[in-house]
Amino acid sequence: MEMVRRILVHLSKDNAAPQCARFVQSITGHFIGNADDQATVNCSLENNRFILCEGNHEGGVPLKRASFCPIKFLSHSEADSLPSDILSRGVDVGVAVLLESANQRLLLTRRASSLRIFPNVWVPPGGHVELDEKLLDAGLRELREETGLKLDPEDISSTRLLGLWESVYPPMLSHGLPQRHHVVTYMLLSCRLTHQQLQSCLRPEPGEVSGCVWADVGLVKAIVSAVDGEEDAVCVPADLPRSISVTEVSPEGELSESKMPVLVFCNRAPAEGEDVERVSTGTKYALELWLKTLEASFNKS
Repeated sequence: MEMVRRILVHLSKDNAAPQCARFVQSITGHFIGNADDQATVNCSLENNRFILCEGNHEGGVPLKRASFCPIKFLSHSEADSLPSDILSRGVDVGVAVLLESANQRLLLTRRASSLRIFPNVWVPPGGHVELDEKLLDAGLRELREETGLKLDPEDISSTRLLGLWESVYPPMLSHGLPQRHHVVTYMLLSCRLTHQQLQSCLRPEPGEVSGCVWADVGLVKAIVSAVDGEEDAVCVPADLPRSISVTEVSPEGELSESKMPVLVFCNRAPAEGEDVERVSTGTKYALELWLKTLEASFNKS
């Protein structure tokens, strides 16, 4: 029997036994068809398989894809033209950590320009889930490897699975046929330390990260208002500064502070041509879920 080398997505519907998802299979569409882009599912990590099955709004988690998800629009002929090594990959599992400081800032990192997938795009720290890892352990490992932040259990006040995102690269068919297909699990990790305290411990890995920013609620609201796939004008709130402070990471790992226009974080994924520096579509989805948790907490208090 071939040894499992990666954690792959397995799908179950109508109580059937979980089956390994095919690379060209829409994970979201498996549960809702092509009419919508969001489903509610239950998920579990069992025996190195990430299993998704039908869920309900009380106990499930949201699963979403972009309206322009390439897998959604992939034709049979385009799917058949994919190289065999791509077709045989299955759908990988990733984890991303939304690290929330005690003063309600979220850490976003800019992917290094040398990375093959989504270079220069802003995302939370994250990566693949390794064999025999739990989601939280994988998230903490990726956080440590990418940013140098090693959190002790007493530093963490709560953890929560916010939602799942079906991620495909390139993000649109106009940019080329799919090369990678993931389900990204977004974990909200609330910390008892302020962003200033955490910033002092940042030691980003320059091969992975070229910049860091601690986004407050105002910036996050501006980011999620720039919906990818839409063309209406982006309106930055008048009370939001025109530029914000970011930490630049040199190729040698040295840190320096610079100013970046807020509008860079409000860039949308371009339908044609080269990609631009922006916040990823999946990250915008996760940030929107975070804002909803803040609203729910406020309404309870």
